[in-house]
Amino acid sequence: MNLKKINFFYFLGIGGIGMSSLARYFNTMGKTVYGHDQNKTFLTKELEKEGISINYHDNIEILPKWILSKECLIVYTPAIPKHHKQWTYLKKYGKNIKKRSQVLALITENEICIAIGGTHGKTTTCTLLGHILYSVGMNVTAFLGGISENYQSNLILNNVLNGRKFFLVEADEFDYSFLYLSPNIACITSFDQDHVDIYPIENDLKKAYVAFSNRIKKPYKKIFLCKEECKKESFICGNTIYYSVIKKDNYYANHLYIKKNKWYFDFHTPRETWKSLPLPIPGLHNLKNVTAALAISDYLKITQKEIRKALFLFKGIKRRYSIHYQSSKKIYIDDYAHHPTEINALISTVKKCFPNKKILGIFQPHLFSRTKFFEKSFAKSLENLDILILLDIYPARELDKKNGINSNNLLEKIRISYKEISTLAKVLEKIKKKHFDIILTMGAGDIDTLIIPIKKWLNKQYG
Repeated sequence: MNLKKINFFYFLGIGGIGMSSLARYFNTMGKTVYGHDQNKTFLTKELEKEGISINYHDNIEILPKWILSKECLIVYTPAIPKHHKQWTYLKKYGKNIKKRSQVLALITENEICIAIGGTHGKTTTCTLLGHILYSVGMNVTAFLGGISENYQSNLILNNVLNGRKFFLVEADEFDYSFLYLSPNIACITSFDQDHVDIYPIENDLKKAYVAFSNRIKKPYKKIFLCKEECKKESFICGNTIYYSVIKKDNYYANHLYIKKNKWYFDFHTPRETWKSLPLPIPGLHNLKNVTAALAISDYLKITQKEIRKALFLFKGIKRRYSIHYQSSKKIYIDDYAHHPTEINALISTVKKCFPNKKILGIFQPHLFSRTKFFEKSFAKSLENLDILILLDIYPARELDKKNGINSNNLLEKIRISYKEISTLAKVLEKIKKKHFDIILTMGAGDIDTLIIPIKKWLNKQYG
C-alpha cells in the first residue's frame, strides 16, 4: 500500500497509546484523521484539541462519509471487541484495513528504523533515545509508548533538512506485532513472560524474539542486547552488541551512586569512560534502560558532550516513577508497573530513595490471564509494601474471560497484615484513613484517574 495515496484515516481505538501516536503523525502530515474510542480521556481530549475528530458511541450512523473510500485507511487495534458494531461494519465494507503494527511497518519500511523491544523498559529506552536524537538536531520521528514530559506527547517529530531520516519505534511483542517490522537497528531489553494469552509457553516468546532479530536489515543491521537479560545462545550472530550494568561488555554502566537525592553513574564505551552522568529516572532497572539508549547513541556517533547535555535536560515519562507530590510529611508516586518484576523494581527503588518510610501501595491488576498466571509472583512482590489496597482487576480486552478470577484470589495469597480490596470509586476515602509516609499507585488500567484526586487531597491536607 502507498500511504501517499491515502488522504483519510479512521482509528478504531484511537485513545490507545500506540494508536494515538500514529493518529498524531498523520494529522501533522496534513491528512484528515478521525477516530473512535469507548471513553473520553485526557489523551483523547488532547487529540481533539489538535484537530482530530473522535466519536464515543458504537454505531455506524456517525461514521464519516468517506469511510468506505479507497482513499481511506481504517486502522484498528487487536483490543477492539469482536462484537463491536463499527468494527463489524468496517470489516465487511471497508476498502483498506490494517492493524496498527502493519501501518507502523508501512511508515518505516523504506526509512532507517530503530526498534526498541522487550518486556520491560522499552518505553523509557525509546523516549530517552528519541529525546537525545531530537536534542542533537537529527531528522527523527519517534513513536512512543508513553507521554514524554519534555514534549508532552507520545510523538517526537523533528523534520529537519539535514541528514538522513530516522524512525524510532517500540517493537511490541503483543499479538506478534513486532514481526511486521524490519528495523535496521534493534534493541531487546528483556525476555520476561508477560502476554500469557499470546505466549502461554515461555519458549514461544523466545522464538518470537529470535524471529524478530532475524528481520533486522542493512544498513547497520545491528541488535543491542542486555547481557544479563538475554541468553547469548539464542542470538549467535556477528551483529550483536551487548550492554550491561553488571558485566564489562561492549557497553556497560557501573558505579551507581546517590548524592543529594540525585543518582549518578559511569558509562563505558568500547573506547572511553564517561564519568558521573546523571541518571534522570532512579533505579537499577532504569540504569539498564539508560545504558541501552546511550549505547545506541554512541554507536550513531553522538558525542559525550551532546549526550550529557540531553541527560540533564530529560524530564522523564508520564507514569514512569512520576512524583506528583512531595513535602516533609508525604510523598506520592505513580507508576505504570503492572508486572511482578516491575513492581519489585519500583518498590526497591522507592526504598532506596526514601529509606525507613511507611509505604501504602494501591495496585490495579491488569488482565485476568496475567493476574492468574503471575498470581504467586504478584503476591510476593506486593508483600514488600507496608499497606496494600488492591483494586478490582482491569479487564481491558478480556471482558468475557473472567474464568472465576478476581482480586480476592490474589489478596488471599499476599502475606502482609494490612491489606484490603477496594473499588476504584472508594479508594480515596480508604487512603484518607491510613497512616503512611508514601503513596504508590501502580497499574496499567484506569488507575491513573486517581492521580488528580489524590494530589488535590494531599495539597489540601498537607499544603
